[in-house]
Amino acid sequence: EKALQLFGEIAESNLELDTITFSAAISACEKSGQWKKASQLFGVMIQRNVELDTIVFSAVISACEKGGEWEKASQLFSAITQSYVELDLIAFSAGITSYEKGAQWEKALQLLT
Repeated sequence: EKALQLFGEIAESNLELDTITFSAAISACEKSGQWKKASQLFGVMIQRNVELDTIVFSAVISACEKGGEWEKASQLFSAITQSYVELDLIAFSAGITSYEKGAQWEKALQLLT
């Protein structure tokens, strides 16, 4: 909650919100079980053309997965695979976990091949 409060204060000030700021806020949402807020912040990043990176994608995918929104998490993972963002082990793990939660083992297996 404190991290999101600080994010709100930064947003209301004249300071620019960048990838690191959004990443921290989305990660805070993930850790506090607020998948909807994480998804909303991700949407704001896209609207503002803030650079996306694997950390942001991984955090929002994980937030959705932990919130029981495995379909949304899977959609986000598909989006990252079609973007310019390079996948890392954390992103792959988040994707596999989201497929596992949705009993989509075939899709999870495809990630490994």
